[in-house]
Amino acid sequence: MRLTFYVCGLTALLSAVPAMTQANDSVYSDLDLDACQTVHVEEGISITLKCTGPKGYPFYFKEGDLRQTVLFGHVSRTYVDQAFETFGTFNHIGTKAEWRLDADGKPIAAILRYFLEHSDPNTGMPAEAFWGQVLVISRVAQKGDGMGCMAAFVDAKANKDANLLARQLADTLAPSFACGQDEAVYHGTRGKTADDLMSYLPE
Repeated sequence: MRLTFYVCGLTALLSAVPAMTQANDSVYSDLDLDACQTVHVEEGISITLKCTGPKGYPFYFKEGDLRQTVLFGHVSRTYVDQAFETFGTFNHIGTKAEWRLDADGKPIAAILRYFLEHSDPNTGMPAEAFWGQVLVISRVAQKGDGMGCMAAFVDAKANKDANLLARQLADTLAPSFACGQDEAVYHGTRGKTADDLMSYLPE
């Protein structure tokens, strides 16, 4: 197993998202996995790390079978142990997460870029030129509910204003997203390198 830790019309779309009464802010955190605490490891199979985010909110990095995922916020122990959402293609996360804060300064959503490691269809060999890039918008778990999960996706290669759309979804859709009940889907244009979600969430 590879424990590489890669810490290493838009107007119409946005009009379909409810308008915010007050603009939210962003804070950013580097995903320095070397600074994280090991929660669980199965040598050659999987690993779970607990990391420090902004405003006292943690995040949890998980890797298994050459695929990665991150849970944001005060997720329950059950989610830490069992939840895993990622993409079918081997993948790795970006180096920085954007946390969206509500009017009170509370983190309510997070945006993280995933790199989907597609191969060159002509050679079958890994080739960065064919990788997909997806912005994943996640619900941040709050104390008392314990549920953090992926809530929406934006194909970063197929949408010119992908970051703007991701922030709109983070502010409006993610906070009320019901993990395990609502379905996380792509918003905006979806290209051929944007894969389907593989998701397991505990009941």
